[in-house]
Parts: sequence; C-alpha cells; structure tokens
Amino acid sequence: MILLLTSIFILGYVLIALEHQTGINKSAIALLLGISLWTLIQHTDNEIVEHLGDIAEILFYLLGAMTIVEWIDTHEGFDLITRHITTRNKRKLLWIIALITFIMSSVLDNLTTAIVMIMLLRRLVNDQQERWIFGSIIIVAANAGGAWTPIGDVTTIMLWINNNITSLNVIRHLFLPSLVSLFIPLVISTFWLHGKTQPQLNSGTNPTLAISRSEQITILTLGIASLLFVPAFKELTNLPPFMGIMLALGCVWAYTEILYNRKKKITPDKVHRIPSILSKIDYATLLFFLGILMAVAALQIAGVLDRMSSFLNDKLHDVYLINIIIGFLSSVIDNVPLVAAAMGMYPLTHTDATLSPYLVNFTTDGTFWELLAYSAGIGGSILIIGSAAGVVVMGMERINFIWYMKHITWIATLGYLAGIGVYYIQKMFI
Repeated sequence: MILLLTSIFILGYVLIALEHQTGINKSAIALLLGISLWTLIQHTDNEIVEHLGDIAEILFYLLGAMTIVEWIDTHEGFDLITRHITTRNKRKLLWIIALITFIMSSVLDNLTTAIVMIMLLRRLVNDQQERWIFGSIIIVAANAGGAWTPIGDVTTIMLWINNNITSLNVIRHLFLPSLVSLFIPLVISTFWLHGKTQPQLNSGTNPTLAISRSEQITILTLGIASLLFVPAFKELTNLPPFMGIMLALGCVWAYTEILYNRKKKITPDKVHRIPSILSKIDYATLLFFLGILMAVAALQIAGVLDRMSSFLNDKLHDVYLINIIIGFLSSVIDNVPLVAAAMGMYPLTHTDATLSPYLVNFTTDGTFWELLAYSAGIGGSILIIGSAAGVVVMGMERINFIWYMKHITWIATLGYLAGIGVYYIQKMFI
C-alpha cells in the first residue's frame, strides 16, 4: 500500500509539473490526487475534519490576503511606488528594482510582487535580453524577500500558522541570510549590464479610476497596514492569523463602501467595490492548495512521511544537510507540498528538559523550521520553474529555461549556500 500511495503521489506531481504539456490545469490534478489518496487509506472522520480544519485556516488567510492585494492593485496603489523610479543607469536601476522587490515581497505575496515589477520593467527597459537579466533578479529578490517574514510567502504562512515559527524570531534570524542570498546574484549580474536605458513615455492616468491621488495613497497605506497588522493581531489576541486577515478585509471593505457611496456621479465601470475585486481572485490556486495539502495529509495518515523522516534521520541526522537537500528539491518541486510534507515528516516538538540536542531543533523557532522556511523559499530560485514568481516571469517575459539555467542557476545557488553559511554563523554567536 505504501508503494502504491507513493507512486500515485509521484504520478500526480509529474502531471502537475507537465501542466503546459498536457493542457490539464494543475488544480484539477491536485484535487483528483488529494481525494484519490484519501479513498485508498484507512481513516476516521475525525482525521479528515482535523486536517481539513488546518488546511481551511491557510485557505481563508490566502483568500483575505489575495483580496487585499488585488484591491490595492486595482486602484493602482502599487503604481504610486514604481512611478518615482526615474534613473536611466542600468546598473543602478537593477539595484533599485531588486531592493524594491525584496521589500515588497516581504509583506505581499511573491506572485503579485513579481507581476507588478515586471510591468514596471517593461516601461523602463527595451532590450529583451537585458529584461531577462532584470526579470531573473526579480525572481531571486521576490523569493528572498518572502523567506524572512511570516507573511512573505505561502510556506512561511503555513509554518507560522502552525506555530513552527514566530514572527519576531523568523525576522531576526532569516533577514540577513535572505539578504545575502540576493546580494551575491545581484553583485554578479551587475557586471552584465552597461550604459543607460531609453526614456519611456508616461501612459497617463487610468480612465477607469474615479478616485483622486490622495485616495490612492490612502488605499495603498491602508492595504499594506492591514497586512502588517495581522502578525500583531496574532501576538496580541492569540487568535489564528486567518481571523486577523478577515478583520483587515472587513475594514478595507467598509472603507471601500464609504468611499464609493460618497461618489454619486460616476459610471459603473469606474466603481471597484470588494465584490467585483473578489471576482478577480484566482480561486483555481486556492483549490490547488486544497488538493495538494489533502494529498500530503493522506500520506501522513498512511505513515509514508514517517518512513521518509526515519530514513533521512538514519542516513543524515543533520538538520542543515536535510534542509540543503530540501532547498535543491524546491527548485523542481512546488514549495507548498514540499513544506507540507516536511511538516508531516517532522512533527513540532515542545520544549522539554528531556529532549535530546537533535530534537531541540524541532521545537518552535527551532533550527530545522527556520532553515525550512529559508531553504524552501530561496531554493525555488535555483531553477526558473521552482517558484510561482519564476513561472509567472517566465511566461510574461518568455525567458528560456536553458538560458536561465546557464546564467542564473549558478549565481542563485551561490547565494543560497552563502545564506545558509550566514545563518550558521549567526546561530553560533546569537
């Protein structure tokens, strides 16, 4: 049975990876995979409800966060940030774009950040080959920025919600390693660029918007503040993060209603209330998470993940080596099932005087969980298909897979390993 379940999971994942070749949406495969595995294992109703409850927390959080980000983007709040970039020097521009991406991705999802920065890039850089360099660094920066905050990436959200990591400690321990993982590829790629870009014409104001510049600023400020509010809400109330994000969504929803109720003489096409924003949300992505997380839960119930963890412990028995391997796996395997599998393989332990030095690594804010957040996120930059940001940039800019592997893989790998080295040094002195 173990072999059958593992084979089905691997087959399902291969079909997910070959989405573009098969023409079948990965969400459909994930749902088929998740439900199929549960039909084959022995389980109780309580086990299904327990795992579904944990998954629902993640899905509701993502729904709220995606809605708020889409709300900001629809009202062109992000454009207020990007339109102030005026430099024409290519090297300086690369650093500016990389650092903005790094910061934005720490509070917003990597996918949205990558899309916003690529749209900006198209207005600043004409040459396609040079845009490939810029776009690749955007991928590295987005993944690096998402790894050091609890809300920066889906995988860190999963670990944070499950109390594997806490807000302040993950920021304190992973900020510098994440920055180093970006810094090394950024320095190297700087030498590939020369000269200045050609100035671009400003497209002007969007005619479908009926709000003023000050209202745009308010929307941007309120949106980002609401996302930043969630970790504080969890710390203050000890309530799950999805309740904090739903509270934040309720606040921006109420503000939106008040905003448009005051504007009496505007056409319907210029009204962007939350119900219309919700229609733009990528629900297929949410269903993908549901399917893949249910599949991983089934493997956990069946004991597959326990056997894998025992194998790694027996053969390696080193949290650094295990996470280095996980990081390289994340370059070809989606981070969500990878982290979910690791969480199933290594249950969270509670601090106890009787714990061995090795098991201490698996307590809240333990070395294993912090390295897992880092490795799963940063390792996704090694190949262009290793992260959602990479896939979307690849599609938007038509970046060649082989070109990325030839030019970017080695510098992303250097950054990834250097960041782990920095983390190790920090643990020795902090």
